[in-house]
Amino acid sequence: MSTQTQAPDAAPQILPSFVKGQWWRPEQPERVADVRDAASGELVARVSTDGIDTAGAVEYGRTVGHASLGELRIHDRALILKQLAQYLGEHKEELYELSYATGSTAKDHLIDIDGGIGTLFTFSSKGRRELPNANVVVDGAVEQLSRDGSFLGEHVYTRLPGVAVQINAFNFPVWGMLEKFAPAFIAGVPSIVKPATPTGYVTEACVRLMLDSGLLPEGSLQLISGSARDLLDHLDARDHVAFTGSAATAQSLRAHSNVQEKGVRFTAETDSLNAAIMAPDVTEDSPEFEAFVKSVVLEVTAKAGQKCTAIRRVIVPQEIRGAVVEAITKRVAERAAVGDPRDAATTVGPLASEEQYFEVLRSVRALIDAGASVELGGPEELSSVPEHGAFFPVTVLSFDDARTPAVHEVEAFGPVTSVLGYSGDVADAVEIAALGGGSLVATVCTHSPELAAQFLSGIGAHHGRVLFLDRDDAKTSTGHGSPVPHLVHGGPGRAGGGEELGGVRAVKHYMQRTAVQGSPDLLTGITGQWHWGASATTVTREDVENGTGEHPFRKSLETLRIGDQFVSDLRTVKLEDILEFAEKTGDTFYAHTDEEAATANPFFPRRVAHGYLLVSWAAGLFVEPSPGPVLANYGLENLRFITPVTYDDAIRVTLTANKITPRVTDEYGEVAWDARLTNQNDEIVATYDVLTLVAKQWPTPESEAGQDMA
Repeated sequence: MSTQTQAPDAAPQILPSFVKGQWWRPEQPERVADVRDAASGELVARVSTDGIDTAGAVEYGRTVGHASLGELRIHDRALILKQLAQYLGEHKEELYELSYATGSTAKDHLIDIDGGIGTLFTFSSKGRRELPNANVVVDGAVEQLSRDGSFLGEHVYTRLPGVAVQINAFNFPVWGMLEKFAPAFIAGVPSIVKPATPTGYVTEACVRLMLDSGLLPEGSLQLISGSARDLLDHLDARDHVAFTGSAATAQSLRAHSNVQEKGVRFTAETDSLNAAIMAPDVTEDSPEFEAFVKSVVLEVTAKAGQKCTAIRRVIVPQEIRGAVVEAITKRVAERAAVGDPRDAATTVGPLASEEQYFEVLRSVRALIDAGASVELGGPEELSSVPEHGAFFPVTVLSFDDARTPAVHEVEAFGPVTSVLGYSGDVADAVEIAALGGGSLVATVCTHSPELAAQFLSGIGAHHGRVLFLDRDDAKTSTGHGSPVPHLVHGGPGRAGGGEELGGVRAVKHYMQRTAVQGSPDLLTGITGQWHWGASATTVTREDVENGTGEHPFRKSLETLRIGDQFVSDLRTVKLEDILEFAEKTGDTFYAHTDEEAATANPFFPRRVAHGYLLVSWAAGLFVEPSPGPVLANYGLENLRFITPVTYDDAIRVTLTANKITPRVTDEYGEVAWDARLTNQNDEIVATYDVLTLVAKQWPTPESEAGQDMA
C-alpha cells in the first residue's frame, strides 16, 4: 500500500484543544503527529499538545465547571442534553463529511454520529423521568434505626466534586464521547474529553458544534486534541476516569500511582473477543440459521469490523461448521463491497489508519500461524483492495481445534472473524466461549427457552451483555454489536471490568453514594423528600370546612410545600360494605365472604375488608372534589397491606406531600403523597404513595384568560 502527502505550505493547522474556556494551539510544537485520510492517504490534520496546561484544565473543571453545573438541577441539565441533541442533529451532515476520512461509510455514520445523538436524547428522557429534579438522589428505602422513629438512616447520591476524564478510542469519535459525556453532565460533573489521535478531528468538530450551540454551562466541557501524558498526575479521589481502548493501555493507566494510591475512580472498556454461539437446536433449515449468519456478517463488515462489540469467534455445532462457513462466505461475497467510503456502493470502508492496517495484518498472520484455515480474504487477497488507503479484505478463518489458544487471545481489530466447532453439547460451547477470558457481549441463537436458560447460566458471568436471537426477534433486535443507552455496556476480565451506560446507572457512576443518619427533619432537609415523623403542616376536614386551614389539594406547586398534610376523619367498616364490594367487583375470595373459613385463616380474625375497598375509601376520605390544581391521579406505588380490617373497625388516612418534582418543560409537575391508613387503635393498616400531576399555578394563566374573555 502507499500514501500521498501534501506540500508543507498546504498542510492544515494543528488541531486545537479547548481548555480553560478557550481554544488553544501550541505555538512551537516539537512533537507533531500527522493524521491522514484512511482511504486516500491525504493529510487531514496535524496534532500536538506540546505545552498544554493539563493541571489548569483540571482545576478549571473543578472550579468554574463544577460551579456552573451546580447552579442547575438534574432536570435542567437533562433538558440541555435534549436541546444539544437537536442542535447536533441539525448539523450532523458536517460531521458525516468529516467522518468519511476515518473510513466510515454512510451506514457507519448512523452507528457513530446518529448513535451518539440518540444517546443524548435517551439520557435526557431518562434523567427527567427517572431522577428527581434536584441534586440529591435517594437510593432505596429508609431504615428505622430507633424504636420511636426519631433516628433514621438511608442512602443518597451526590455528584463528585472533581472532573470526569474521558479517554476514547479511535473507532467511535462521536458516540464514544457522547455516551460518556451525557451521564456525567446529568450528574453535574464537568468533562475533559481526550479522543484518540487518528480520528480526533471528528471529535473536535463535534465539540466545536456543542460549544457553538451556546447551551453548555461554562467549564462543563473541555477537549484535549492529542497526547495528555501527565493528565492523571493531577487527579485524585475527587475525579473519575473512563477509558476505552486497548487492554495494555488500560493496564498502564490503572497502574498509575494516583489510581493506586489516591483513589482516582477508574473504569475501563477494552479488548473483547466476543462470541456468537449457535445452539444445538438450530439446523440449516431453521429460521435461526439465516438470522445467525446475517448477524455475523453484519458485525464483520460494519465499521470495517472496528467495533469493540464485533463478533470475533463464531461457535457452532461441529457437524454444521462447514455449512456455517459456506453461508457466511457466500453472504460476504454477495454483500461486502470494499472501497472508498464516499462511494454509495461501498459497504466496507478502510481501517481508520495505516497503523491499524498493519496491526490487523499482524494479528491475522498470527492466527494463520496458529493453525487457522483461510476461508475468505486474508493476506493473500490484499491485492483485491484499493491501492491507496488502509483497506483490508473481509476475512473469514476457521479452526479445526476450537481450543487453539491464539483464537481466544489474539484480536484482529478489523473485518475478521473465526469459525469454531463444538461437540453439540451446551457445556462444551460454554467452555469454549469462556476461553475468551471475559467479553462485552455474546449472542446465543436458539428458539428453545430451556437452552437459553442453560446458556445464560453458563456464560452470564463471562459477559456484560447477552443477546438471545431467534425467529421472533430477528427483525426487531437492535443487534449484537449495538450497545443501547438503556442497558449496561462493559464486561468482566479481558473486557476491562468496567461498566458504562445502563440508563441512570451510568449517571450514578459520576456520583458518590453516602449513608446518612439523622432525625426525620434533618433527612427531610437533606433529601428534599418528607420522612415520616418529620415536621408537617397538618389540616383536618374540620379545619377546611371552618376556613382555618387549606386542603393541600387546593395548592399549586407555587404554594405547596413538602410536609403539607391532611388527616381525615374515621370511617367505620360494616359487614354489608364488605359483602356489597365483593358482589359488585366479583372478588368473592373466602376471606371476605365466608366467616368460618376466614376465621380459620391464621392471618385474619374473621371476615375482613378488601384491601382495594380500603384504598378506594381512603381516596374518598382525602379527596378535595372541586376543580383545582390537582389535575390527575396517575398511579399508586409501594402499596402494602399490613393490618387486616374487619367489620366494626374504622380507618382514617393521613396524606402528606412527600416529593415535589416540577417538570421543566410543562406547566405542571409531579407530586408524590405519602398515604398511611390507620385504624381506630392507630395501628398501620396500609401504606402507599399516591402520584398526582399538579399545576404550577392555579388558576392557570389559561383559565384566567378564559375568565377575562367571559
